[in-house]
Amino acid sequence: MQKTLSLRWLEVFQLISKSGSIQKAAAETGLSISTVSNHLRSLENALGVELVDHTRRPMGLTPAGVVFARYVYDGLMTLRRGEAEIRSGSWQHATDLRMALLDDFDNEVGPELFQFLSTALPRCSFRHYTRPSHEIIEKLQAQKLDAGVATRPSGLLPDLIEYPLMRDPFILVVPAGYTGSIEELTKADAPLPFLRYSRDHTIGKQIETQLSRLKIALPNRFELECNQSIIGLVSEGSGWTVTTAASYHRAQRFHEKIKVVRFPGKSFARTVSLFTTSVYPAATSQLIHEALQKSLRLHFTDPISQRFPWLGEEFRTLPAKDA
Repeated sequence: MQKTLSLRWLEVFQLISKSGSIQKAAAETGLSISTVSNHLRSLENALGVELVDHTRRPMGLTPAGVVFARYVYDGLMTLRRGEAEIRSGSWQHATDLRMALLDDFDNEVGPELFQFLSTALPRCSFRHYTRPSHEIIEKLQAQKLDAGVATRPSGLLPDLIEYPLMRDPFILVVPAGYTGSIEELTKADAPLPFLRYSRDHTIGKQIETQLSRLKIALPNRFELECNQSIIGLVSEGSGWTVTTAASYHRAQRFHEKIKVVRFPGKSFARTVSLFTTSVYPAATSQLIHEALQKSLRLHFTDPISQRFPWLGEEFRTLPAKDA
């Protein structure tokens, strides 16, 4: 008589196949290392075949393991999608939403969004987080979030669904009293230092990539994570920075002491998107996307484009299917 396969065995095998480590699978599940090993052994005994090459570090899959891993991935994904649909059903009946926003949108967009969703999803429990983009993406991929608003990274995200929200162009921000040329700022003996965004963050990486393309090498004297700190230092005359229209808008209390300048040369922009896990119900995702678009247009793209007409179509909201 064939032995029934345990769902827990399959989940453990999937984690081991992804990480190549029983220790990492144990840490992810909260199980002991011996329990994870027993689950894997039980699965292999039930199938009568070795799935993992235990002699390699990190562990590699046997040919049979490679084939079985594809079926396990598809099967577990179908089960999770079914669970999400049963728990949420149509969007009116959604019961849980774990969502993270970039801090650029936490003051205006966040409260408005969750006020709208509390009415539209009367049975839903909300857990709201504020994180940088790279952490939001990581938590989505680990299924520790259902949805997140983040900057689109450079790499592919096969496990996530993307709903583009906004094209957010990069601009220069300098002290209000600065009268020199922009070209002077990019030289080694510049009158003001360059204030960098942390290169651990997506926005910092994008800025560095563009500067490299333009062959602009600037000393690394100041590197900060916080947008408000960077803009605050610019307002005090302590330096200049490259930021985005949305990030500039968020730092409104400094606006009287800073000025915005078009980025020299070829313009570039980040794409801010709503990302969801592939198992989260599409109807709920579309509802969130539509609400976010309205809020971003009201609080960001319309007022900033009116203030700086030269931004034109550079700063705009995007339809969900925009590439």
